[in-house]
Amino acid sequence: MSGLFRRKIIVEQPPEQQLARTLSWPHLVALGVGAIVGTGILTLIGVGADRAGPAVLLSFVVAGAICAAAALCYAEMATMIPASGSAYTYSYATLGEVIAWVVGWSLILEYSLVVATVAVGWSGYAVGFLKGLDIVLPDWMTHGPGLAGSLSEGTLHLTTPGINVPAIIIIAVVAGLLMLGTRESARINTALVVLKIVTLALFVAVALPHFDASHLHPFAPLGYGSTPGEGGVKYGMMGAAAIIFFAFYGFDAISTAAEEAKRPERDLAIGIVGSMLACTAIYMIVAVAAVGALSYTRFANSPEPLALILREIGQGKVATIVAAAAAIALPTVILGFLYGQSRIFLVMARDGFLPPALARLSPRGTPVRITAMTAVLVAVLAALVPLDVIASLANAGTLCAFVAVAACVLVSRRRDPGARRPFRTPLAFIVAPIAILGCLYLFTSLQTVTQVSFFVWNGIGLLVYFLYARRRAMV
Repeated sequence: MSGLFRRKIIVEQPPEQQLARTLSWPHLVALGVGAIVGTGILTLIGVGADRAGPAVLLSFVVAGAICAAAALCYAEMATMIPASGSAYTYSYATLGEVIAWVVGWSLILEYSLVVATVAVGWSGYAVGFLKGLDIVLPDWMTHGPGLAGSLSEGTLHLTTPGINVPAIIIIAVVAGLLMLGTRESARINTALVVLKIVTLALFVAVALPHFDASHLHPFAPLGYGSTPGEGGVKYGMMGAAAIIFFAFYGFDAISTAAEEAKRPERDLAIGIVGSMLACTAIYMIVAVAAVGALSYTRFANSPEPLALILREIGQGKVATIVAAAAAIALPTVILGFLYGQSRIFLVMARDGFLPPALARLSPRGTPVRITAMTAVLVAVLAALVPLDVIASLANAGTLCAFVAVAACVLVSRRRDPGARRPFRTPLAFIVAPIAILGCLYLFTSLQTVTQVSFFVWNGIGLLVYFLYARRRAMV
């Protein structure tokens, strides 16, 4: 049992295995904003409004507050342990090996499924854009295979063959950019993030003058809690918050850049906390403008709620601009999460949980092999796997990581209160429990199928750990 909870001693990597330090705090803030602001605000405000009505505004507040508490914990651990690997590394150094494995295994859900989901979403925009140019792709190239029936009942069967080629292409392009170099990736990401912010500012400038307070009544038609509905969907303000939560995470990708930050003890804290504050402000302004400009019943569950609102208030040309800019800027989310996933895999390969050869770096100081492997995995998901049900598993994986990092702060404060902490979580013994309890409550607000699938996934992960990974660990 003692071997299960052995802790990793963090040491500096030899020069040939060190990632190139090319990122300053503006790059990290842009990385965080690029990963956070994406399909969440562009699509989930419609899903949230369907489940909570105008109370979706409070859903943003709740999800943002919980993520803010988690972000403060991440900032402390990232500056205290400035090494790649994010929650996986912090758990390994603080809570022990088996906990770290569960967290790392759960992070695969977060990063891989987010990349695949956003790639599929981008594919839909791209196909529509090409149709506008009279370029029509064969139907089988624009979506993954369609399935019907039930796996548990043995009736699952293929209804529509297909492979999502545009999704594969965008993942390949982003992966190629990351393999080219971190600095180059950061510069392009920053430019696209600016485009994304300008696009949302344009939406607010056009929609806010149409604000009508009557659209906020009744404010919480489905209640303030989390009420089960048809198909296991949770309704109410907290039920919506569990989905809105997807729109906030991404700041944790910054913590995976610890080895590439020029001044990690300063830059990581600024990047994590700064990106969360910026995105929370952006989300609240956009949500108020959206809910106030049009009754939620008219844009609830729309795949493009912001564009729909603009069209409904007579701003069709602006709606086209917003939709086009969103499609151009969406790859920043893919870049942020593909970057984070490759760095987590890199550290797991260093630790022996994956083949150590994957941890070798290119002459430019980038993990080309592990990035290519990660891109292949998520491309397969995006091309072939229907993601409409399993994408919410990303939320469960993230909640697990957030709980672990908050627990790391509490354990570290008790075990070694005098340790050097360049950034200290304010009121740590209040903020960290808020993050833990908030994440656990959001987990209970997820659909039942998501909760069950999460435990099944981690059951498989534990089997892999005991049968393969444990005896290869190189702590």
